[in-house]
Amino acid sequence: MAAPSEAERTEALTEQQMKELEERFDPEVRFRPLPPLLGWTAAGALFILSCYHYYTAGFGIPQATTHRGLHLAFTLALTFVFFAAWGQPREPRSGLLRPLGLPLYDWLFAIAGAVTALYVPWIFNDLAFRVGNPLPIDVFMGTVLIVVMLEATRRAMGWPLPVIAILFIAYAYFGRSMPGVLAHPGASWDNIVNHLYLTSQGIYGTALGVISTYVFHFVLFGVLATRIGLGQLFIDLASALAGRYSGGPAKVSVLSSAMLGSISGSSIANTVTTGSLTIPAMIRIGYPRHFAAAVEAASSTGGQITPPVMGAVAFLMIEYLGVPLTTILTAALVPAFMHFFGVLVQVHLEARRRGLRGLTKDELPVAWVVFKAGWLTTLPLFVLVAVLLSGKTPYLAAFWGITSCLLVLVIQNLIRHDIRTALSESVRETWDGLVVGAKYSLSVTAAAALVGVVIGVVTLTGVGFKIAYMVTSIAAGWAQSVSASLAFLPFEVLSVTALTLLFTLIMTAVVCVLMGCGIPTTANYLIMIAVAAPILGLLGVEPLVAHFFVFYYGVLADITPPVALAAYAAAGIAGANAFKAGNTAFRLGMGKALVPFVFVFSPSLLLVVEGFSWTEFLLAGTGAMAGIWMLSAAFANWLFAPLRAYERALLIVAAILLVAPDLYATLVGVVLVAPVFLRQVPFIGGEAAAGKER
Repeated sequence: MAAPSEAERTEALTEQQMKELEERFDPEVRFRPLPPLLGWTAAGALFILSCYHYYTAGFGIPQATTHRGLHLAFTLALTFVFFAAWGQPREPRSGLLRPLGLPLYDWLFAIAGAVTALYVPWIFNDLAFRVGNPLPIDVFMGTVLIVVMLEATRRAMGWPLPVIAILFIAYAYFGRSMPGVLAHPGASWDNIVNHLYLTSQGIYGTALGVISTYVFHFVLFGVLATRIGLGQLFIDLASALAGRYSGGPAKVSVLSSAMLGSISGSSIANTVTTGSLTIPAMIRIGYPRHFAAAVEAASSTGGQITPPVMGAVAFLMIEYLGVPLTTILTAALVPAFMHFFGVLVQVHLEARRRGLRGLTKDELPVAWVVFKAGWLTTLPLFVLVAVLLSGKTPYLAAFWGITSCLLVLVIQNLIRHDIRTALSESVRETWDGLVVGAKYSLSVTAAAALVGVVIGVVTLTGVGFKIAYMVTSIAAGWAQSVSASLAFLPFEVLSVTALTLLFTLIMTAVVCVLMGCGIPTTANYLIMIAVAAPILGLLGVEPLVAHFFVFYYGVLADITPPVALAAYAAAGIAGANAFKAGNTAFRLGMGKALVPFVFVFSPSLLLVVEGFSWTEFLLAGTGAMAGIWMLSAAFANWLFAPLRAYERALLIVAAILLVAPDLYATLVGVVLVAPVFLRQVPFIGGEAAAGKER
């Protein structure tokens, strides 16, 4: 894709440009073009897959292994149709070795994937007699399926996840050769395939179950809700509410990304959709290009932590934690708010420092006019949330949400056209929505099935607890050393136990971010709860808190260089330096980086934990907000006026103390902030030095 011209960078992107940009940075939507006959056939298969899931969501899901096998078979076959083996997709061409425009090896992979995925449901009645004593045909089928899944995931998402899966399989096989505590008796290939293929601990386990039972439906809902105009309504309402204030387009970006992300759950898609409008607007009023890109990227990654969808991870949590969805959504409220609060504070301070204006009245939509024109599009979201809160299953909520989207679609067409044209339009748009929704789910299914391999190895070898023992032992050693070095102080800063937990959290966070640099959030979360969550469990961290911690740091990878894909996509729109945009986006997302440490030490921040205390909640919440504000001011070099070097240093130290969920630390932080505030009080509400660059 050619770089946009100077003029294009300050104008909203066209739909085609948005599509090209998303494909450039997101391999999950890099579909190859298909010749007409194969294209229509594949679209028909996607439509059937969507109809199957829509029907089962409303009228009952089949036996688990059968349901998962059907979903996996369709998905694997279609993955080899839509994703090319190497490089960028090329124009289709048919030939003797390319029936219908598809290479023979792709047909072989597609057929092998479908057959081996359906094999386990086919022998399900005899499965109890084969588990632990697989037949040669079982081992052959399982081996083929593992190879097919590795290749499907490589095509749809790249090398990182397949490499991790191969390393885990190798660990299971070569257990006797592993060093130290990692050593285990090892397993034969027959036993490995038996565990991964024939039991519910591997490929056909919870990960694939959640994708086929919940996630697919919510991807479909998000696509349909966007097509009826709900996403555009969010953007217009955000413009009407926040656009008039200083640095208005940046604040519109934060609010619109929060609202749109609640139904999309994709960082890159959210970045491209809202960024195509907000980034050019931010540049026009004076934000630097890299900063405009960073604002959109940081805001858009917040969509994955925003209820009710949360990038599909909410539905994985209810399966692994065994708690109602309402518990997960409630727990997510305050941390999500903290993230967007942190981004909003920084864009405001940057706007005040640069003296940037808001949008004029002529540039802004009117809120009541916007809502009057688009209120009908909010119906599906209200229906979805109402059914969720009523205690019904998430897939039933998705069924009624999708049904509401289709109803709104028909009503919209009836308003615009005569009955005949309206029905024709509705049928065409329904077909298109169901096809696209299923198409977007292909990569996540392949990844979830392959993550089942990783999880299966963990349960087969017990490596999760071995890693947990290693990490906590290292953290305990560091804690003892630090405690000894601070023994000269007349008071104890942190106990050895607290320091051990702190160092464990830091190591876990680093691993989550590194894993997330090449793996989608859903897959990253699944791996980390198998490997990292037991580490926190050994130190007494509640399961809900541990799961939220690894989830938040997995999401952070989307704005963490060197593989900050959301930031790079935003930089493509802005015409900015990608690495600079990524670094700035990481800084803007500091709330997402700090708050997980706060809610581990003060679980009341998640609202629904055992022993919830309003005192602890208010102390932790207020301290976190104050700390994020002070750290933002230090980074922006602006509070109410420019800051001096020593004031920035004071604010950084004070921010750390304020974020720490401890009353004495908070009070010390307040004392450090006081002299900075006193010097800046005369500038409150003024424009002193605003807009002046140093």
